Amino acid sequence: MSDLPFSLDQLRILKAIATEGSFKRAADSLYVSQPAISLQVQNLERQLEVPLFDRGGRRAQLTEAGHLLLDYGEKILALCQETCRAIDDLQSLQGGTLIIGASQTTGTYLLPRMLGMFRQHYPEVTVQLQVHSTRRTSWGVANGLVDLAIIGGEVPLELQETLTISPYAEDELVLILPAFHPMASLEKIEKEDLYKLQFIALDSQSTIRKVIDQVLGRSGIDAKRFKVEMELNSIEAIKNAVQSGLGAAFVSITAIEKELQMGVLHRAKIEGVVVKRVLSLVINPNRYLSKATEAFCRQILPLFGSVAWHGQSLPLSGMVTNPNNLEVDSPHAEAGG
Repeated sequence: MSDLPFSLDQLRILKAIATEGSFKRAADSLYVSQPAISLQVQNLERQLEVPLFDRGGRRAQLTEAGHLLLDYGEKILALCQETCRAIDDLQSLQGGTLIIGASQTTGTYLLPRMLGMFRQHYPEVTVQLQVHSTRRTSWGVANGLVDLAIIGGEVPLELQETLTISPYAEDELVLILPAFHPMASLEKIEKEDLYKLQFIALDSQSTIRKVIDQVLGRSGIDAKRFKVEMELNSIEAIKNAVQSGLGAAFVSITAIEKELQMGVLHRAKIEGVVVKRVLSLVINPNRYLSKATEAFCRQILPLFGSVAWHGQSLPLSGMVTNPNNLEVDSPHAEAGG
């Protein structure tokens, strides 16, 4: 084929249909008519001489050829966006976009502070925060859809040689109890006391739950022995359940700062045990790093943790104070993941 059998618009349409699951929703998301979408797909299939969708089901299902084109199409579109951003960078930081990825707890409790500080310095830069699972976030960095990510889980094995993964900060997981719980009056509780408590936890299949259980295990705490009375689907729901007296839970310390200040939750200390995990900074070294990304890494990242950046450790003071006045020992700031 001497000429390309597809256009960028057709690739955008293919991606929208695959994402939305139907021609109609894809048309709505792209602000065009459904007949226009259908015509573009028909033209694309005719030019490629292969069917891209199975027409039998209610949901638009890609054929094997459709999946192949989508995989390459997403890479092509990502490179186009990268090119536009590189050109925008010629105008310094008077514009452009910064896209940060994060796993659930990190994206909920840590990144909003960091991005808020960045926007104070660079109000003209458009900032996007994408909060997904560690796996999806890692693939976003690998595919050039995300500039960098801060995650609490493990990067998929197949991406570990492609991405630069640097220890960034320590996240302490703490035991919380209702403020009126009998054990809340104790200075410290014994490890064995944990198995007498009723626990509120995330769904057993959730990535965050598995990570927490693994971290507890490394501290000599067997999460399988916990009496889990209730499983909920969010950290906020768990905090509210504990506050209402329904049980105890392990959560990131950054998720409970306001509740501790208000006195509605109690942080229970465990004799001889400090439960921590390492948060990681993930970057694709083979992708263009915009000036906005460079500025974020040099000016904002050092305030919340420590990381090797371009072979040099970022400078940190002896004590770092975060925007909510939670003091943590350097070089690792306490952070959610």
